[in-house]
Amino acid sequence: MSQVIGVPRETAAEEKRVATVPEVVEKLIKLGFKVKVQAGAGDAANFADDTYRVAGAEVVADAAALWAASDIVFKVRGPTPEEVGLMRAGQTLVSFLWPAQNPELMQQLAARKVTVLAIDSLPRMLSRAQKMDALTSMAGIAGYRAVIEAAHHFGRFLTGQITAAGKVPPAKVFIAGAGVAGLAAIGTAVGLGAIVRANDTRAEVADQVQSMGGEFVKVDYEEEGSGGGGYARVMSEGFQQAQREMYAKQAREVDIIITTALIPGKPAPKLITSEMVKSMKPGSVIVDLAAEQGGNCELTEPGKAVVRQGVTIVGYTDLVSRLARQSSTLYSTNLFRLAEELCKTKDGVINVNMEDDAIRGLTVIKDGAITWPPPPLKLPAPPPAAAKAAAAPAAKAHGHGAGEPMAGGALAGISIAAALLLWLIGAYAPAAFLGHFTVFVLGCFVGYMVIWNVTPALHTPLMSVTNAISSIIAIGALIQIAPPAAAAAGAGGRPDELIRWIAVAGIALTCINMFGGFAVTRRMLAMFRK
Repeated sequence: MSQVIGVPRETAAEEKRVATVPEVVEKLIKLGFKVKVQAGAGDAANFADDTYRVAGAEVVADAAALWAASDIVFKVRGPTPEEVGLMRAGQTLVSFLWPAQNPELMQQLAARKVTVLAIDSLPRMLSRAQKMDALTSMAGIAGYRAVIEAAHHFGRFLTGQITAAGKVPPAKVFIAGAGVAGLAAIGTAVGLGAIVRANDTRAEVADQVQSMGGEFVKVDYEEEGSGGGGYARVMSEGFQQAQREMYAKQAREVDIIITTALIPGKPAPKLITSEMVKSMKPGSVIVDLAAEQGGNCELTEPGKAVVRQGVTIVGYTDLVSRLARQSSTLYSTNLFRLAEELCKTKDGVINVNMEDDAIRGLTVIKDGAITWPPPPLKLPAPPPAAAKAAAAPAAKAHGHGAGEPMAGGALAGISIAAALLLWLIGAYAPAAFLGHFTVFVLGCFVGYMVIWNVTPALHTPLMSVTNAISSIIAIGALIQIAPPAAAAAGAGGRPDELIRWIAVAGIALTCINMFGGFAVTRRMLAMFRK
């Protein structure tokens, strides 16, 4: 028998999102589920009750009736004590829960003998889990909204302008933390014309920052900051001191600071001190995305925008809800992808498979038993070091290995042989041949140096362009097959048969090269079209 998915109205203050939108209701019904929605659940996100009815959902007026009739409950925020009291044994709850920060709520839910899937506990390092990653979806929206809030509170344009009334310099924006939210903020600020700088403890994100149009500001201290699950880890005191010095310098120079630093299970690290705020220019803005966890700025007041020492500090905890329609759509899509994983048989009955790494990570309570934290993921074992060690001596035994410098004697011998060959060609080859040969050698050398110094990420587009350009070979081959009248008359009217067939083969290979190059270019361009 099909299970019922219930979607109650969110009761948390200033929460405007809804866990399922009408578009996703239709998809859930195709999976075999029945869907019930509490009246008014989508009003704040501009989804009227009638749109749910048209999609096939039943609208229930009373919250208690909805909870009683639901086998599975989709929510955004974790349940309140009153909502926990409405739950019954055997129900399944899917929502944000933050089990590390809410041990009492975990105990209350376990006492009700329910199963709880915390969407924030998804193992984000699993590639197949990305479609269910609601944290990433919401972080991207928060980063975008942070720039919009900063622009709202900032006293002038973000982009530079030259008008009849004078020149307006572009705003300078510094973003602390280049995770999903930080990168979204970078892209938005760059799009609005600001000069954007960013920093992160993870060195590998420097290329991502630059690709978004920002400048990566490096801390003058060597230490790797990558942690598990796409988060940063706690850094050493030496690194933190160097980082504070860098932040202090940026605070004096920039107009807007957006902070995004969070470490799972811990209060938000304090990055911006009151002294840094004092050093900022009057009218500057700080948007603290970590306000709900205490804030990255010492003067942040969660849920408020305050002015301290001439600087506006925005500590809103509902940034995602300020784009309620968009965030509800993305969140409900994440839950639908989760429903697909839970109901692979498409019969409207979920199976919480504890052998599935993604589902196991999400499941924090199973039938009343607390199963959080999950066991460590079984990652593929690295290749044995012994094999690499054995390969190195073997390479040396047969000559110089890849990447090792060539022996001096061998290099000298090759140079002498090449010089001798060039002398023989110059002494005995016809003058016309020498001109063509010189162009050929220079062409090979320049082409090699150009290709060798191209970033590997650009090899495919470079190949498609050079393949298309190299099709000029076809013209030379055609001339060899059908030479000009004067040349043909001087050669007896017919080219040499060997040259003819070589030219035919050249045309065939060049056509493959030419059309393949354009095909690759077309496919790459299609990736960037909406």
